[in-house]
Amino acid sequence: MNLIDTKGKVIAVDFDGTIVEHKYPEIGNEMLFAFTTLKALQSKGHRLILWTYRKEKELEEAVEFCRQNGMVFYAVNENYPGETAEGDFSRKINADIFIDDRNVGGFLGWDIIWQTLHPEGSEYAHQLKNKEAHINYKKKKKSWLGFGG
Repeated sequence: MNLIDTKGKVIAVDFDGTIVEHKYPEIGNEMLFAFTTLKALQSKGHRLILWTYRKEKELEEAVEFCRQNGMVFYAVNENYPGETAEGDFSRKINADIFIDDRNVGGFLGWDIIWQTLHPEGSEYAHQLKNKEAHINYKKKKKSWLGFGG
């Protein structure tokens, strides 16, 4: 099994189509097991960031909806609470994991997300589908015949 380290991770979570059914600008119904899974991930030591397209009134409504369902995020649309945008600021969140309905393959479902990150309720175990894709250096390529290239 190929694992990333087992410490708590920063997990960025989308709202529409991920926590709730996609009804933007309204708030859809909760996706099955969304809040249960999010709270369980927090209890395992992960820091969850709400990372959504919503802003202003719609964002406030989403944050309040989550709060009413027992979910308070570490940060909302920022890397850490109180982050300020200065200079050459990137909107991309510095997260270890992104949970979003726009992933390749679409939204997996909260049951599969939990089972992937914490199989059998154990500690964090993010299994890599393609370990080679996570290596940040170039390997010497071979030609299609298996010789140097």
